[in-house]
Amino acid sequence: MTKFKIKVGDTVKVIAGDHKGSEGNVLQIIKDKNRAIVEGVNLVSKHTKPSAQNPQGGIVKKEASIHISNLALVENGEAVRVGYRVEEGKKVRFSKKSEKAI
Repeated sequence: MTKFKIKVGDTVKVIAGDHKGSEGNVLQIIKDKNRAIVEGVNLVSKHTKPSAQNPQGGIVKKEASIHISNLALVENGEAVRVGYRVEEGKKVRFSKKSEKAI
């Protein structure tokens, strides 16, 4: 099982691909595919049939997943790399740029 340095709720920046430069919060992580769904990034048009929740049906904009390797954690508006260290007996993530715990 791979361990990701990005977690649900983190603010991330897209560093590669069609949506390079976009920022958003991580809504979900799909571990078996190494992908994440980021709020407002990689929107696709999904055609929906009429249902009880949506009686009209139609086309809905929805976030699609993006590969974890194309994302970087954001700290103070800048993309940073993440490391791990032990502080006071607990393993914490820290920014390699500012050396501060996240």
